[in-house]
Amino acid sequence: MMFKGLTLVASAFVLAACGGATEDPSAVKTTPAAADTATPAGAVASPPATGRTHEIKMIGDDKGYRFEPANLTVKAGDAIKFVFVSMAPHNVAFEGDKIPAAARALLDANFGSARMGELMSKMYMAPGEGFTLSMANIPAGQYPYHCTPHIAMNMKGVITVQ
Repeated sequence: MMFKGLTLVASAFVLAACGGATEDPSAVKTTPAAADTATPAGAVASPPATGRTHEIKMIGDDKGYRFEPANLTVKAGDAIKFVFVSMAPHNVAFEGDKIPAAARALLDANFGSARMGELMSKMYMAPGEGFTLSMANIPAGQYPYHCTPHIAMNMKGVITVQ
């Protein structure tokens, strides 16, 4: 019975706080929401992938820690879907000092909402989690990458863009 009384009193306070506004609704100004595609000043826009989507699995098991496949050749415009399979956590980090300067900012922008740091994805913990990285407008070349928590266990690979 005491619980019902407390609930009734709390509800009365909530209702009182919500009511009683005297502001003229026609005077309320609204600001349009920013578009999801907005790019901050000075940042590089991430172009969408236009080609094929390849999959790379992030795995840890009795065979060790690895990307499968570790080495992959793609065409500019393709996308790569990185998928967590087992033995958390995993991420994808490109080796910035080995990435051509002309590609660094664009590759970083292509991480989109999966970006945790420069040229690095968030950590993934549950099977099926992951992200898709667009390789649109990425110049031809080799792009070495690794899993930050498992780099010492040789969880590395190279993406070659043609």
